[in-house]
Amino acid sequence: MRTVEEHQRVVAGLIAAGTPTRLPIAGTLGLVLAEDIVAPLSLPGFDNSAMDGYAVYAEDVAAATEDAPVLLPVVEDIPAGRTDALTLIPGTAHRIMTGAPLPAGATAVVPVEATDGATETVAIRKPANAGQHLRHAGEDVTAGTTVLRAGATLTPAALGLAAALGLGELTVHPRRRVLVMSTGTELVAPGTPLQPGQIYESNAVMLAAAVVDAGGEVVASTMTGDDVDTFRDTLHRHAGTADLIITTGGVSAGAYEVVKDALGGEVEFVKVAMQPGMPQGAGRVGTTPIITLPGNPVSSLVSFEVFVRSALRAAMGVAQPDRPRRTAVLTEDLTSPRGKRQFRRGVYDPDRGEVTSYGPPASHHLRWLASANCLLEIGEDVTELAAGSEVRLWDLS
Repeated sequence: MRTVEEHQRVVAGLIAAGTPTRLPIAGTLGLVLAEDIVAPLSLPGFDNSAMDGYAVYAEDVAAATEDAPVLLPVVEDIPAGRTDALTLIPGTAHRIMTGAPLPAGATAVVPVEATDGATETVAIRKPANAGQHLRHAGEDVTAGTTVLRAGATLTPAALGLAAALGLGELTVHPRRRVLVMSTGTELVAPGTPLQPGQIYESNAVMLAAAVVDAGGEVVASTMTGDDVDTFRDTLHRHAGTADLIITTGGVSAGAYEVVKDALGGEVEFVKVAMQPGMPQGAGRVGTTPIITLPGNPVSSLVSFEVFVRSALRAAMGVAQPDRPRRTAVLTEDLTSPRGKRQFRRGVYDPDRGEVTSYGPPASHHLRWLASANCLLEIGEDVTELAAGSEVRLWDLS
């Protein structure tokens, strides 16, 4: 059988990065920058007020007190967005709003709370130090400074900075577009009454969500029965819009294995030494890579985590594409099959540094995976683990 690492390398070799693309800034949240951002202008772009109040010469109000306020005529009103250049004459004040441009000559802003708020002659009750409540041009960003490096993931704050610098587009590693296909004649869509022997389709929903969670884009999420012609027609109808195809089901050793029957000449079907998720496949349909996952729900999602997620994220430029790996103390005795790497659902307590397996190991117990926050990784050569042993885990939280 193929090892986990061998199949990881095969899958990673199929999922290629896209060409860096310029996109409108509104569509780049979570994407990775493909080039540095160099500030085309300074922030702030001009000296401005940090408070609602009055622009003054500091020495004019140095003697102001509550009992003996300094009275100054208010000769200008400066709201944010005023664009004409103003100069403050000594012995006067300009009423000014937060973010408004500071008049030339002003050396301080007295907050409105330290005044009577008048609009003609203001009574200033507290002195102001030179530089008080001023924002100087370039004190946040100087034009020509590299503010974000290639490889950075675009967060809301990063997008706010880019927008403040006037950048409407950014060059990023694009999302990989993924077609998800679930197979099985027994599958029906939610909302349809079940007939005997039928089950509701869940894998396509689950894997599409996993693709989005990894940062990818789902171009379609489809369901087909076990008819080879129908499967191939559906596949080719959507494949041209995808950078990657993921199927689930139809890859085992029995009859009616539609993915195997349809793609035997294009996909290499293998057994991987792991539990759950032994039957796997990888190849290309035309030029589009295809990864075929097993159909049991837990096998399907665990296989996505082990083989697809990191490779997909790496192809989108993510610097740390893997789930965090941790070591924790096992709270119970466990057994594992020799010769297979086992991935058990678990609950990890980071405060205590402990982990407990969660639910049965069988691949149809989806309920337990839905409530787990980690996968325990038990090596191929390990058959027993005693309580108190250290075990490696993949943090899913």
